[in-house]
Amino acid sequence: MAEAQEEKRATRRFALRLPLSVNYSEETAQQKAAQTRDVSARGICFYVDSSVEAGAAIEFTLTLPPEITLTESIQVRCKGKVVRVDSTGGENKVAVAAVIDEYEFLSQP
Repeated sequence: MAEAQEEKRATRRFALRLPLSVNYSEETAQQKAAQTRDVSARGICFYVDSSVEAGAAIEFTLTLPPEITLTESIQVRCKGKVVRVDSTGGENKVAVAAVIDEYEFLSQP
């Protein structure tokens, strides 16, 4: 009797295509434009056009649209660590998976 493969993730992932800005260089404050592939309460996977090393600290900001928040758009700034990098994202994009260690909701201007 075959067993179903056990899901190892602790939280549900949502396939969301949202723009975000990411900074993973401690030497510069340069923001890179990226797009999410999926998001969960504890992690994120996004496509970006430049590579980063697994284990690197990152900071990123994304805006959750009204369709998700059911109210108004909410900006969220997150800090985390890269856990996996996959260069087979296509169109010269790199898929970066990261855990979210901390986050804060930003007030709207």
